[in-house]
Amino acid sequence: MNQCEFICELNRRLSGLPEEDINKSIDYYCELIDDYIEDGKSEEEAVAALGDIDDIVNQIYTDTPLSKIVKAKVKPNRALRAWEIILIVLGSPIWLSIMIAVLAVVFSVYIVLWSVVISLYSVVLSVAVTSLVLFIGILVSVLKGLFLNAVIFLALTLVLAGLTILLFVGTNYFAKAMIIVSKLIFKSIKQLFIGRGAK
Repeated sequence: MNQCEFICELNRRLSGLPEEDINKSIDYYCELIDDYIEDGKSEEEAVAALGDIDDIVNQIYTDTPLSKIVKAKVKPNRALRAWEIILIVLGSPIWLSIMIAVLAVVFSVYIVLWSVVISLYSVVLSVAVTSLVLFIGILVSVLKGLFLNAVIFLALTLVLAGLTILLFVGTNYFAKAMIIVSKLIFKSIKQLFIGRGAK
């Protein structure tokens, strides 16, 4: 792929972005290709050195804020006619309430999932505190000469300490999975607004 083909393909793939961002990205990659050519590479080698175009396009979309994409998509290409404005205003009680309801449901599910993460961390903390209290119970039992109680407390302390570690590791994995799911959700929302064609 030469520079012209690369730039045309990049321009086509970035059609869901605001015009200024497309131009900025194209200028950046043109400059990068020119730098590679100045260093002695051929045009095709310079384009190949940039990497896979799919990765480049995905990175550009990832780096573009959702607000810019929404603004570019919502901006009308032409002025609205009077009857269109009237329909939008008259239909607003219906479409606005549906939109608010959908957003509320999505937001509620998201909050519930993160509440589960917080609850799991609370359980880990309470098990750890219980383990610490039992450890203090060992010390008190030894000071009072109740060695059987001390052994029982020691066994319970070790079980709860091990459980704390297992719960903490499991909760961390769940929290990391939630972060990945959150990124995928926001990426999917971005894709809805971008409306790109096939790769």
